[in-house]
Amino acid sequence: MSHSDFIRQLPRDHHAQDIQRNIFQRLRLDLTLLVLLLTLTGFGLVILYSASGESAAMVARQARYLLIGYIVMFAVAQVNVESLKRLAPIAYVAGIGLLLGVAFFGDGAKGAQRWLSIGGFRFQPSEVLKLVLPMTLAWYYAMRPLPPRFSAVMSGLVILLVPAFLIARQPDLGTAIIIASSGIFVLFLAGIGWHIIAAGFALLGAAAWPIWEFVLHDYQRGRILTMLNPERDKLGAGWNIIQSQTAIGSGGVDGKGWLQGTQSHLDFLPESHTDFIVAVLAEEFGLRGVLALVLVYLLLILRGSWIAVHAKHSFGRLLAGSITLTFFVYVFVNMGMVSGLLPVVGVPLPLVSQGGTSLVTLMIGFGILMSIRADERFIHQ
Repeated sequence: MSHSDFIRQLPRDHHAQDIQRNIFQRLRLDLTLLVLLLTLTGFGLVILYSASGESAAMVARQARYLLIGYIVMFAVAQVNVESLKRLAPIAYVAGIGLLLGVAFFGDGAKGAQRWLSIGGFRFQPSEVLKLVLPMTLAWYYAMRPLPPRFSAVMSGLVILLVPAFLIARQPDLGTAIIIASSGIFVLFLAGIGWHIIAAGFALLGAAAWPIWEFVLHDYQRGRILTMLNPERDKLGAGWNIIQSQTAIGSGGVDGKGWLQGTQSHLDFLPESHTDFIVAVLAEEFGLRGVLALVLVYLLLILRGSWIAVHAKHSFGRLLAGSITLTFFVYVFVNMGMVSGLLPVVGVPLPLVSQGGTSLVTLMIGFGILMSIRADERFIHQ
């Protein structure tokens, strides 16, 4: 191609790019988020195939959930922010009703009662609250002057503590922590004073011993003690952490290669396809693979933060910020517990671990981010 032909081609290329951008704008999809999500979930299927013992059935089931998740994400992105805002308080009341239904009529397994069956469909209502709670708090504070007054902060804490308490009683401490974090992030982003934050930390510190003695179950206390010293029960509570750390360390920088991990394939590593899947990644792809995964997570978090910062209304800013920071907590808690830096609380690695309800819930969250981004874009046009 001659130089003149190249120059004539430039406007066409730019025009094609503009058409592509306009298509995604009309579909209310954020192209950056979509590409990052496709990259992460595609890589997740590759890791899951190895972590599940080369189970094509499990990968196919995960792919079906991903397809449902992407469809729901697209549907949620079509809903404008004002409709989400109006829906928030209704969804909160319904969510509390579902949690009460779990307490009285829920299905139990392994000493926990977390599931609810309605019309033959079995799901975890606590997953719904991961989005409903920050939506409700964002709706509550968007209607009030910011930063909020002390009375508004106390009211917000009540809204937060009710679902967190009901979920902790199931018992499901990991999900209760995630949900409480999502609400606390809304409070923080609303601009509560540092003196309130300091008082909250002081109160939490003062409550540490009563919580340890009277609130935590024996197995939860055991998890904390195991985190501090996994060797105290090598063949019991400490087994998961010891095997996870062994898998991570044996992978080195480059890893052993895909499908070549010994800890998971020889069944030394329990829950390798769910909570401890990052240990499989570290063993087979090494430090490079872990850093690549962390980079994709970081880019997702940065994009969500960018959407939150550029949202034009308080509701969108608070909700987008909370969803993004809660996603960060997901990643941080899972990687922290797998590496032995945090207690094992049963938090899966987002969009990579095998899962159904939790995966779809995360995709709904990204659909909300796309909706906020789309509405912000149309405000400028």
